[in-house]
Amino acid sequence: MVVQHNMQAANANRMLNVTTSAQSKSTEKLSSGYRINRAADDAAGLSISEKMRKQIRGLDKASSNAEDGVSSVQTAEGALTEVHSMLQRMNELAVQASNGTNSDTDRGAIQDEISQLTTEIDRVAETTKFNETYLLKGGNGTKDVYMNGHDAGLKGTLTDSATTATFKVAAGALDAGKSVTIGGKDYTIGSTKAEAKNFIGKVATGKTVTIDGTTYTVIDDSGTEDTATNKLKLANIQAKIDDGSTVEYDGTKMTAMKDGDGNGVDDADSSVISAAHAVDLMEKELTAANNIGATKTAATAEKAAAYTSKDGVTFDIKKGTAEVADKLSFSLHVGSDADMTNKITVDIETMNSSYLGIKGLNVNDDSGIAGTYAIDAISDALQKVSVQRSSLGAVQNRLEHTIDNLDNVVENTTTAESRIRDTDMAEEMVNYSKNNILAQAGQSMLAQANQSNQGVLSLLQ
Repeated sequence: MVVQHNMQAANANRMLNVTTSAQSKSTEKLSSGYRINRAADDAAGLSISEKMRKQIRGLDKASSNAEDGVSSVQTAEGALTEVHSMLQRMNELAVQASNGTNSDTDRGAIQDEISQLTTEIDRVAETTKFNETYLLKGGNGTKDVYMNGHDAGLKGTLTDSATTATFKVAAGALDAGKSVTIGGKDYTIGSTKAEAKNFIGKVATGKTVTIDGTTYTVIDDSGTEDTATNKLKLANIQAKIDDGSTVEYDGTKMTAMKDGDGNGVDDADSSVISAAHAVDLMEKELTAANNIGATKTAATAEKAAAYTSKDGVTFDIKKGTAEVADKLSFSLHVGSDADMTNKITVDIETMNSSYLGIKGLNVNDDSGIAGTYAIDAISDALQKVSVQRSSLGAVQNRLEHTIDNLDNVVENTTTAESRIRDTDMAEEMVNYSKNNILAQAGQSMLAQANQSNQGVLSLLQ
């Protein structure tokens, strides 16, 4: 028996210390709810868990970013809903102003409302903002926007491109005798006396021709004329045609213009004009129609060449411009990494009257033509707003899918991180109970081991 080294007590004490340490760790895990409270608990698990936490918290904020993006897009789109409504009302007013039954007072009242609506569109564009960011005001810098090409209601083919347009009047459309509408007025293309004579130059024998209301029957050149019944040779019928004469044959009517002052308008009937004058009028109307909304550079329309029956006539239109702010562009970060593919860009054009092409819109004239041309300009503005709203709607739908995906990734990543980091309370409670029993047993065994040396005293008595 020895007293210097009580190995039983030393062993019992060592085991009690091990149990106490394990019991302390179980207590910590049960108290915190975490399986890993320090790196020593699971070094590899801690590293993996922290990476997952970074991703989870980043994706949570990315989802919040996307929700903010949806809110900003909805704010802009909601404002454009009202712009659309105002443009629809302006379209009604322009159609009303185009009617010939309106007095000057009527058109003045219509113009007042259009001016107020235009000002309100500008105010909405100037003041709509989200979190102190103006959404419809545009970004930094300026650019020139070209107005859309318009055909001024003329019959022909308009070809529109980025900065220019062409308008083509078909071959034969302005031939003598043809009807044409320019600027809301109906005209007949007149002819020269020679053209009128040539018009009936191949009329067959027995056919009738009407000149200035008198009907003549064509007889063969070898036949005998009868002036009482107006049966004449073709050459003599042609001789009756003079400046100002009206010739009708086979359903076609032609007027040999009497144009003493050479202005291309018949002296007796202002609705009869020459083809060249019709082209000049078309140039004027095309220029007027294409200048609506042009506040920086005026539009021009010029014929490429004189009208011919074979080729018609083509007008080259240099479109007018307006200076506006560059579009607003901002990016929504919808991921937890710095990858640029996590950026969703939102582009919003400045939605003021200059960009929409209705700046200074005027329908107050004495004929209603200004109102008619305004209809086209308002239609272009409606289309621009529709395109912008469509773009914003597409972004919003994308963001909603983005949010759903982010929330799904966060949920599943959180589940994985929980498996690594969190304490299994049931399992740990079993360990705690086990260690609690072992601690009590260890204390008892330590007490018994300390009593084992008491036998030495009996040897010393």
